[in-house]
Amino acid sequence: MQPAPEQSPHHAYPDHWEADVVLRDGGTARIRPITTDDAERLVSFYEQVSDESKYYRFFAPYPRLSDRDVHRFTHHDYVDRVGLAVTVGGEFIATVRYDRIDERGRPASAPADQAEVAFLVQDAHQGRGVASALLEHIAAVARERGIRRFAAEVLPANNKMIKVFRDAGYTQRRSFEDGSVHLTLDLEPTAESLAVQRGREQRAEARSVQRLLAPGSVAVIGVGRTPGGVGRTVLRNLLGAGFTGRAYAVNRAFAAGQATVDGVPAHRSIGEIDEPVDLAVVAVPADRVPEAVADCGEHGVQGLVVLSAGYAEWGAEGRDRQRELVRQARSYGMRIIGPNAFGLINNAETVRLNASLAPEPPAPGRIGLFTQSGAIGIALLSGLYRRGAGLSTFISAGNRADISGNDFLQYWYEDPDTDVALLYLESLGNPRKFTRLARRTAAVKPVVVVKGARHSGSTPPGHAVPISRIPDATVSALMRQAGVIRVDTVTEMVDAGLLLADQPLPAGPRVAILGNSESLGLLTYDACLAEGLRPRPPLDLTTAATPQDFRNALAEALADDGCDSVVVTAIPWVGEDGEAESGDGEVLAAALHTAAAAGPAKPVAVVHVEIGGLAEALAAATSTVAQPRPAPAPAQNPTAPAARTGSTTPPGPAPAPAAPLADAPGARNGRIPAYPAAERAVRALAEAVRYAQWRRQAAVPGKVPEFLDDTIDEPGTAGLIDTLLGPDPDPRGLQLTPGQARELLGRYGITVRPTLPAPDPDAAVAAAARLGYPVALKTTAPHLRHRADLGGVRLDLANETALRRAYGELTGLLGKPAELQPVVQSMAPRGVDTVVRAAIDPAAGAVLSFGLAGAPSELLGDTAHRLVPATDRDAAELIRSIRAAPVLFGWRGAAPVDTASLEELLLRVSRLVDDHPEVVSIALEPVVVATQGLTVLGASVRLSPPPARTDLGPRRLPNY
Repeated sequence: MQPAPEQSPHHAYPDHWEADVVLRDGGTARIRPITTDDAERLVSFYEQVSDESKYYRFFAPYPRLSDRDVHRFTHHDYVDRVGLAVTVGGEFIATVRYDRIDERGRPASAPADQAEVAFLVQDAHQGRGVASALLEHIAAVARERGIRRFAAEVLPANNKMIKVFRDAGYTQRRSFEDGSVHLTLDLEPTAESLAVQRGREQRAEARSVQRLLAPGSVAVIGVGRTPGGVGRTVLRNLLGAGFTGRAYAVNRAFAAGQATVDGVPAHRSIGEIDEPVDLAVVAVPADRVPEAVADCGEHGVQGLVVLSAGYAEWGAEGRDRQRELVRQARSYGMRIIGPNAFGLINNAETVRLNASLAPEPPAPGRIGLFTQSGAIGIALLSGLYRRGAGLSTFISAGNRADISGNDFLQYWYEDPDTDVALLYLESLGNPRKFTRLARRTAAVKPVVVVKGARHSGSTPPGHAVPISRIPDATVSALMRQAGVIRVDTVTEMVDAGLLLADQPLPAGPRVAILGNSESLGLLTYDACLAEGLRPRPPLDLTTAATPQDFRNALAEALADDGCDSVVVTAIPWVGEDGEAESGDGEVLAAALHTAAAAGPAKPVAVVHVEIGGLAEALAAATSTVAQPRPAPAPAQNPTAPAARTGSTTPPGPAPAPAAPLADAPGARNGRIPAYPAAERAVRALAEAVRYAQWRRQAAVPGKVPEFLDDTIDEPGTAGLIDTLLGPDPDPRGLQLTPGQARELLGRYGITVRPTLPAPDPDAAVAAAARLGYPVALKTTAPHLRHRADLGGVRLDLANETALRRAYGELTGLLGKPAELQPVVQSMAPRGVDTVVRAAIDPAAGAVLSFGLAGAPSELLGDTAHRLVPATDRDAAELIRSIRAAPVLFGWRGAAPVDTASLEELLLRVSRLVDDHPEVVSIALEPVVVATQGLTVLGASVRLSPPPARTDLGPRRLPNY
C-alpha cells in the first residue's frame, strides 16, 4: 500500500515493513505501516473498540477520536513517529504506535534512543496473539531506526497488556508510578526473546495446519453436475473415507432447485450455506478462483485447498496470478495448500478426511507424508499401499505458494499420531528455517527427505522461491547436521520410513545376519560393510531350515548383547521334487513375529526372494497402538564407524552415551519391514543407525566456546570493518588486501604467516633476509594460486643461492615476474595441508567448510560443511567426516597432527563470521597442521554490507 502524496517527502513509505503473520489461532493477518489514507479505517476501527479498552489505552473515558487525533495517528515520519496496523479483510483490528522521546519523556529525534509505545486491539480479536506479533514487528522497526528501549505506561488492571510485555522475553524493568505501571524494555534480542518468538511461531503455524487437517465442515467448490471431473472425484473420495464432519457441494451452475449431489447438500455459493464452513476445496478454472476465494473469505472459511492449475507453472502471467491468489486469501485470514495441489488426507479416526485425488487411499498409520509433486505423491501412496504401510497425514502441496513443508514440520513436531515424517521436496523456500525446524523435529522423531531437482540449477516450474548458490552436497551435509535422513530416491524414502515407523532405533552398528541362503547372507554382509556397519559373520540355517529354525535363530540373535539389529534373509524352500515351495510365507512370518515380539527391542528387517505372502504377512500388525520404545543399550564400541561408505572413522571424542529414547518412533507394533534386495534393507538400517547416533549426541548438545581470553577483539573488529567498508559501501562488496585480511583475522586470534613481494631476484633475497631462511617462493597469479602441481611453488630454500636458482627456474618455466607475482614466505613446520572456508549464502546463511588442500579433494568433492555458529562438537565432527580424515590421524604410520588446534581455528572462524555478518567470505588456504600447532599460510577475506537475517527478525510468512 503506497502513501498519499501529502505523506512526508523525507522518508519514503517503508514497504519492507509489510508482513503477513500467522496468529495464535492459526488465522493470518497483515501488518503494515499506517498512512494518511487510513483515516476512515482508523475511525471505523476505533468505533468497534469497547469503552474499557479505550480507557486502558488513554487512561480516561475517550468515546471517539477527534479530527486532531485522527491526523496525529495517521501522519508519521517513519523514523521518530511510527504507527503499524494489523488488518484482516482490509480493515484494522489492532494498532501500535511509538514516539521517540528524550530522557525526560519529551518528543525527540535521533540520537535519542528511547520511544514511548502504546497498543490498541479490537476486543473481538483479543486473545489471538495480535499484540504479541505487533510487539515483535514494532520492536524490529524501532531497532532499525536506532531506538534501543521502549517505555510504556499501563494501568494495573490491564493485565493482558502487562502480560504481553512480560512474556516477550526482552530484558525489562518495572516500577509503579502515579497509579500506573511503568515498563521499560530493552529491545536487543535475547536468547529468551528468540525462544519465545520461535515457540509462538511453532504453535501458530501448527495450529494453522491443524485447521486444515481437522475441519468440522468441508465445501468442494466446482463439483460437476454430472459424474466425473476433479470436483466430483474429490467429493466422492471425501464421502468414501467416511468424513466425520459435514460436506457440501458448491457450483454456481447448479439449478436453483437442486438440493443434493451424491447425497450431500448442493449450493451455488458458500454464502448460501447456513452454517460455518471450515475448509474449501477449490476445483474450478484459474480465472474463476478469485471469485471463489472472495466468496470463502467473506463468509469465514478458514483455509483453502486449491487444486486448480494455471499458476506459476505456466510462466510469468501465472506467477502474477499466484501472487494475487496468496495476497487475496491472506487478506481474509486464510491459508492455502496449492495451487496446483493434489490434496490432503487425515486418517485420524475422529476426522477421516480425504480431500484429495488419491485413487488408492492409504490405511491409517504412523507416517506423515508431504510432497510437492502430485505425480510423486501418487507413486508414494501406491508404494506404501502395496507394502501395507499406513499414513497419519498426507499433503501434496503443488506449487506450495503458502503452506510448505516447514509448516507441516511445525505440526508434526507435536502430533501424537505421527512417528515418522517423510518429505519429497523440489525446492527449499527458507533453508535456514527448514534446518532449524528439522533439527528440532528430528530430536523427537525421524525426518526423511528426498530432494528433487538437485542438479538442474533452477527452480522447478511453479516454485517461486529464492535461489541458493550452495551446491547440493553442501545442502546434504547441512541436513545431516540437522539430523535429517537425506536419501536419493523415493524408493529409499519408503524403505527407510517403513523401518523407522515399525522398528526400534538400533543402539549401534553391530548387525547379526541369519537365513537359509549362504549367498544371500554374504550379499547382506557385503552391503553392511559398504554402509559402514559392523556385521557379524552370517549364520547359515541351510535350505532345510524350517520356520521354527528361523524363530529360534532370531530369538537367539535378539538376546545376544553383541548385536544391535538383525537382518533375516530367506529364499523359497525346495521340495523333494525340486520345485520351489513359496506358500509358507505366512507361517514364516508368524514365526518371525513371535520371536521379535518376545525378544529385546532391537530392529529386525527381512530380505526375501519370491516367497509368496511373506511381505504381506510381515506387514500385518498384531497391534496398531504405538508403544513407548525402551532406551537402546549403548554399543560396546561407541566410536565405531556408522556413516560412510568404505571409510574408517578416525579417533576422536566418543559420542554421548545412549540417551533414553522413550518417545522415539518404531515401537514394536507387530510389523516387520520386508525388502526384495539386501542392499535396500541394509541401506535403510544404516540410515536408522546414523539417525540413532545423531539422536544420542543431540541429547547432549555441543557448546559454542566463549574464548574468554584477550585474543578476540569484537569491538575493534567492528570498527575496522566499518572503516574498510566506508560510509557508502559498495553493494558488490570489497576484497581485502593480504595485509588487511591479516589484520582483521588477527583480531580474532587467527595468525596468518606474512608474505613479502618478490618482483625480482634481489627483492626476493631481501625478503628472505627479513623473514629468515629457509623460505618458500610462490606465485600468486590467479591461474597458479594453490596449484603446486603446476610447479608454481618452491619449498625449503635454505640460502640465497638456492633462492636465486629457484627464482630463475620459476620465471623461466612459467613466465615473467609481472605475470607470476611471486612472493617469499618463511617455511612452516611440515604437516598436512588443509583448507578452511566460511561463506554466507543468502538463503542458507553462514556455512563453515573444511577439507584437505589439493586437486584430489576438490575433484572428489571431499569437503565437510556445518552451519554457523558451530559448536565444539560440530568442529570435531567436521574434520572427522571427510573421507580423507585418516590422513590427519596417523595414516600408514605417520604421526597424528594437532587436530585440537585445527578445531580451535574452525571455531574462531565461525565466531568471526557469526559476530560480523559483513564478513561474507573467508578462505584460509593452505592451513598446514603439524604434530604441534598449525600455520595459516594464505588468507582471503571479502566484506559486504550485511545481508538480512530473516531468522532473527519478527515472525512473517514468506512472499514469493
